[in-house]
Amino acid sequence: MKYTTLPNTDIKVSKICLGSMTWGEQNTEEEGHAQLDYAIAQGVNFIDTAELYSVPARPETYGSTERIIGSWLKKTGKRNDVIIASKIAGPAEFTKHIRTGGFAKHELEDAIHKSLERLGTDYIDLYQLHWPERTTNFFGQRGYTHNSSEEWQDNFAEVLESLQEFIKAGKIRHIGLSNEAPYGVSRYLEEARKGAPKMITVQNPYSLLNRKDEVGLTEIMHRENVGHLPYSPLGFGQLTGKYLDGYPPKARVTLFPNYNRYHNENSFEATRRYKAIADAHGLSLTQMSLAFVNTRPFVTSTIIGATSVEQLAENVGSIDVVLSDEIRTAIEEVHNAIPNPAP
Repeated sequence: MKYTTLPNTDIKVSKICLGSMTWGEQNTEEEGHAQLDYAIAQGVNFIDTAELYSVPARPETYGSTERIIGSWLKKTGKRNDVIIASKIAGPAEFTKHIRTGGFAKHELEDAIHKSLERLGTDYIDLYQLHWPERTTNFFGQRGYTHNSSEEWQDNFAEVLESLQEFIKAGKIRHIGLSNEAPYGVSRYLEEARKGAPKMITVQNPYSLLNRKDEVGLTEIMHRENVGHLPYSPLGFGQLTGKYLDGYPPKARVTLFPNYNRYHNENSFEATRRYKAIADAHGLSLTQMSLAFVNTRPFVTSTIIGATSVEQLAENVGSIDVVLSDEIRTAIEEVHNAIPNPAP
């Protein structure tokens, strides 16, 4: 395994982060524990979860993933061996079974205390805002459309002030963002210059099919020392190539057809072209796709997810894959021809 540190900290994390959002829906508690056991044995020490999980979000499975991680921690006693990241859900129609507000102090307090209880721990290493309260283009929206009638008011300072209290209380160590745009990241960083705690990471979708963060956001990350935690580096499984010949049973998009943001015509065509590159160089499409993300200079740790230990093994193994200049050139040719087909 390869390691780095979370920006602005001395916390060492593996360059591969174990995502967990299938645990409690597609995976049982036992299967979740097996994935944790395997990942830790391979040197992975970074685990990402959220109060929302498992997915799709529904009342019956709310918090189930954190509970599965918590039961594993209790069984193994390995809390000090892992770095845990979790998230508070933002306001949305599909989160009304969780709470109806956003990131007000009482909402954060409710979310943090419940996550700590489910995880069975006294602290969370990295606490993230799962998506913005304001209207902006996330979850597959290509462009921003301004809504002049939205009720959201600029509250970046207030959110950071509340999070600072939980940091001082020792309940969370550091803070980060998710599904955030350059505007939001910049505003939080502006408040940090005034003495507020700094958002040290941004967890956004990033893959061969979605490189839109390279337009604007990655410059901010480089210049401000903010880390990128890419999620969906395989585009919900599209970049394994398994959907090129149909929809296999038990695959995520087969089970949940609305998770189809990576399944438009251009995404399929780009995937075919990327697969041809991988085939020509004796690589699996999965490992080539992950190796591309793993080695981007702004990436701190790539969040990988799997529904079986076999899938997990291939994903973790991507950390040792080296892409030649010829492969990188071929990847850029496809990207230039079909840029960001699945934002």
